[in-house]
Amino acid sequence: MKVKTILVSQPEPKIENSPYFDLQEKQRVKIDFRSFIHVEGVSAKEIRHQKIDLKDFTAIILTSRNAVDHFFRIAEEMRFKVPDSMKYFCQSEAVAYYLQKYVVYRKRKIYVGKRTFNELSPLIKKYKDEKFLLPTTDKVKPAVPELLNDLGIDWKQSTFYKTVVSDLSDLANVSYDVLVFFSPSGIESLFQNFPDFKQNETKIAVFGNTTVKAVEDKGLRVDIAAPTPETPSMTMALQKYIEKANKGK
Repeated sequence: MKVKTILVSQPEPKIENSPYFDLQEKQRVKIDFRSFIHVEGVSAKEIRHQKIDLKDFTAIILTSRNAVDHFFRIAEEMRFKVPDSMKYFCQSEAVAYYLQKYVVYRKRKIYVGKRTFNELSPLIKKYKDEKFLLPTTDKVKPAVPELLNDLGIDWKQSTFYKTVVSDLSDLANVSYDVLVFFSPSGIESLFQNFPDFKQNETKIAVFGNTTVKAVEDKGLRVDIAAPTPETPSMTMALQKYIEKANKGK
């Protein structure tokens, strides 16, 4: 079956040179973007119910931009002035760079990991005397708290924001040749919105092993998978599949 339409279960890229736009132009396919899940912040009242007092902490572990946004939102709601002495441990350069939205970078103590949480842990271990707060979503990979426990540090986790299923009812009568997923939450959203979903001829593209498992657990077929050594990105995997499917178009 030839591929003409693709739905990517993420927001539309804000950068002009996104590989998705190149793919759309080169392969003459229509690519739509739609978040199957979105993030909602919890209230300051809920944070208090979790027995969290921001003044008790001397260091914040930030794993994403959402964590940055919601930490400072809660601080504002609680009228807590974040002290200049606060230490920030950021999982990646992208998270650290985003922190500049809220703090004067050169005047703060910011420690940056390379990319994964694993790579950040040696930096955290160096500051064992700090009291760490991990502001997270309600769906945290179990490896993160396990790793922090193994470090033997004084830390607390608190849910500052939640991953919520988006309303996709307007897509009920719309069909696409390919659906693209990046997380098990996206698959969960698909079935919450469309409990009777049948794959039939629709191709499913997935990124990551946990997403593959979520698709297969629902009895669906994975047609396109990334990353692989040959196709490390989703756009590369899609391009390879489309070139083969649309041959002789």
